[in-house]
Amino acid sequence: MFILEKGQMQPHGVTVFENGCNFSLYCPDAAAVFLCFFDRDEEEILRIELKERIQSTWFGYVKGAKVGDYYAYRVEPKSRSNLVGNSIDKLLIDPYAKQLSRELQWDAALYKGNSEKMIPKCVITGEDTASSFTPNSHNQEQKSRPYGSQQRIIYEAHIKGLSTLHPDVPEDIKGTYLGACHPAIISHLKSLGITTIQFLPLMAFMPEPFLSGKGLTNYWGYNPINFFCPEPRYASKNAYTECREMIKVLKSEGFEVLLDVVFNHTAEAGDPGTIISFKGLCNRHAYLLEQHDESDGVSYTNYSGCGNTVKVSDAYMLNLILDAMRYWVTHMGVDGFRFDLAATLGRQTFEFRKNASFFKIIKQDPVLKTAVMLAEPWDIGPGGYQLGHFPAHWLEVNDKFRDTVRAFWRGDKGTKGDFATRLMGSRDVFTKTKRPMHASVNNITYHDGFTLHDLVSYAEKHNEANLESNRDGHNHNLSANYGVEGHTNKEEINKVRFQQKRNLFATLILSQGTPHILAGDELSKTQNGNNNAYCQDNEINYLHWNLSTQQKEFLLYCQYVIRLKKQYALLQCMSFSDDMYDNNVNIALADWYRADGSHKTDIDWVNHEHHCFALHIVSTPALNNQEWVFCYNSADEEKDFHLPILAETTTKERALQAKHWRCMLNTSDETPEACSKTKVLPLFTMPARSFRLFLKE
Repeated sequence: MFILEKGQMQPHGVTVFENGCNFSLYCPDAAAVFLCFFDRDEEEILRIELKERIQSTWFGYVKGAKVGDYYAYRVEPKSRSNLVGNSIDKLLIDPYAKQLSRELQWDAALYKGNSEKMIPKCVITGEDTASSFTPNSHNQEQKSRPYGSQQRIIYEAHIKGLSTLHPDVPEDIKGTYLGACHPAIISHLKSLGITTIQFLPLMAFMPEPFLSGKGLTNYWGYNPINFFCPEPRYASKNAYTECREMIKVLKSEGFEVLLDVVFNHTAEAGDPGTIISFKGLCNRHAYLLEQHDESDGVSYTNYSGCGNTVKVSDAYMLNLILDAMRYWVTHMGVDGFRFDLAATLGRQTFEFRKNASFFKIIKQDPVLKTAVMLAEPWDIGPGGYQLGHFPAHWLEVNDKFRDTVRAFWRGDKGTKGDFATRLMGSRDVFTKTKRPMHASVNNITYHDGFTLHDLVSYAEKHNEANLESNRDGHNHNLSANYGVEGHTNKEEINKVRFQQKRNLFATLILSQGTPHILAGDELSKTQNGNNNAYCQDNEINYLHWNLSTQQKEFLLYCQYVIRLKKQYALLQCMSFSDDMYDNNVNIALADWYRADGSHKTDIDWVNHEHHCFALHIVSTPALNNQEWVFCYNSADEEKDFHLPILAETTTKERALQAKHWRCMLNTSDETPEACSKTKVLPLFTMPARSFRLFLKE
């Protein structure tokens, strides 16, 4: 039996007490707010009008309400203009709900009129208890990070795609939270050598209506309906407990866990859009709205490309987002966040500001100031490209690295100088003394684009399966097919493709910055040329684990390159004397050479005819005066290299020093073991499209 009693305004959402629950809802434009309870069949069993209100918050204590109960809200608006034509027929999800009864699918027939049958119900959880609103020990129970930020290697993965096709994962948990932390998956991730798992969005979302109408779905999940609830699609039984368990297991195995979060827009889209939660509760506070002329109606600002833009500068939305982030860190146990279209977070109100309130609050927040913050540093609004302009302790996805490295290895002219800059941490963007090198998150591939294998197999995108006449997705891919578009059995073409993959992967891992690997690239995953597979919930997106001999060799190569990076501190972070960000200087000498062995001059960097050069690095005594030589040839023909610095030491010197040059990496070899057979000579031939790495210890 439910009895409404006097409640309390804070905190928002549900607070569970011994004999009942307090409900608090922010709804500034309501004339009346109704709290609705449902049975397990989602049939409404009771509707209670909340009587108490302080300014914009409605609240009440319901005696008899308990953990496991289903609830949602209905709102009677003051005026239809304020709530976008909302009516009491639309059932609304509590923005502070921690669990939903089921996934949300668009259904026009069920949405029309009373939307009760379409909308999932909020579920009261144990995390809503009064004692849970202070940070608990869940996060401290996990192992601390076993590495510094310089050692971080990020692996971007989709919950479902990781395990759906894995032969060793049990059928009942394939494609789920529990599947993503199965020992077979963990074993693979450990053997690869990654430190950090970045999951594509796993907060509750709804596929766009236009996709549902085509029989497609939103596979990636970038269309949220709530910032607290784990997505029910990825659960075998209970999304909340299984998601929490997955994070706990992964952290106990020594991994960092980052969440890709979408705080820039919601699934409610623009006008007319769908009324699911915020539109019915606080539309003008939740979203950026514009009125260009007195005679114009109010329209949604669309800096996300998805119909609406979250108004992060609004006090309620700012607090809601920060509360959600704290919840995921303290209660769910994650280590940090990757922010989709992060420029939106810095808009104050419409323009991006480096000192926006969101950034200031995180910097001083006792929970969030030590969490990992990774920005996709742009949105599609005016002034939306903000690479390099986020706070010093933030990481940023560096698209300049992606485009330059792709173009260089494709053989594009005019990329040599920029390529060298990207290798050394993109200090033109992440300024010395102000930002660390690892602030640059380097990637060759991302979820939104070609896979690594498709990058060297397709000259054009092939997105026909998305049913948009191949109009969607990027057109500027900087890719190549090396003779045949798509799959081929021609040995000579496949040999070039796998060598280019070795070049690209080695460049990614061994460049200064934070490497970002797309899940499946190490497995030679293909999407058949689809560079925008957001709506493909099928084998196009799932990881395939049955590998050919050539694919197995490439996987071994990826594992080797990561082990090499982790073995040598100098490869992880090169600190120069003119970079005063910290005092960890470990580079005594850095010289660039032409293929003829002479030092490069300024004019050499803009000479478009030369695609070959070398970098000579000598460490400080603290790292035993290590010497490394990086040799690059991106031309489609072999090149003679003359590098006297590689001359073998004399017999007397060897006897005294017991050190000599070794080839640590040769991308023209198909296996890592073969590089040990590469002779280290001052005069040698670099094969076309190849990279070699030499070490003198």
